[in-house]
Amino acid sequence: MEISRQSVPSLEPRKGPRARTARLMLATATELMQQGLTPSVSEIAEAAGVSRATAYRYFPSQAAMVQAVVDAGLGPILQWSSRSTDPQRRVVNLIEMSLPRIEEFEATFKAALRLSLEQWSLRQAGALGDEPEFKRGHRIELLMNALSPLSGRVPARKLERLAQALSLAFGVEALIVLKDIWGLDGKEALSVVRWAAETLVRDVAAQAEA
Repeated sequence: MEISRQSVPSLEPRKGPRARTARLMLATATELMQQGLTPSVSEIAEAAGVSRATAYRYFPSQAAMVQAVVDAGLGPILQWSSRSTDPQRRVVNLIEMSLPRIEEFEATFKAALRLSLEQWSLRQAGALGDEPEFKRGHRIELLMNALSPLSGRVPARKLERLAQALSLAFGVEALIVLKDIWGLDGKEALSVVRWAAETLVRDVAAQAEA
């Protein structure tokens, strides 16, 4: 079963006790994930001081909980938009806005990545059971949005291939490679990602013009 943003319970503030409980549950889950943990719903309940039944009303599964925390961590990235019609400028703007935010919530996104990998291992072994599957896919719509000025100028398959290539340099995985493996700091990592993105988009845009 795929978890999408539509299937995650809304944790938008409401009036009264439910609003306070919603904020408490999300804040507790975020705090634990920012420590690098991937807690279960029961562990969230214990840390927040609420009953398991209450916790499961807000987070019916671990996947739903992680999705809610990830969406909160992404925050303004999910609402990104640009008035520019230059695909290169749009992609660079998206990256320059997103990567510092991703670095700020790096522990959260690494914990989400770990859950995705753990579920993959369980699924390969046929041991995932009925646990809903945590799916990561925000970068697809974000990158396709950034590249939208190229739609109609390049073949759809080539545009998709460009988005796929850019996705390798967009997200917490880029920080894992550039910071953890290459030892770069956040600013240096951003510079590398920006250069890679500019090079890819410029090449495809130039081919389109030709």
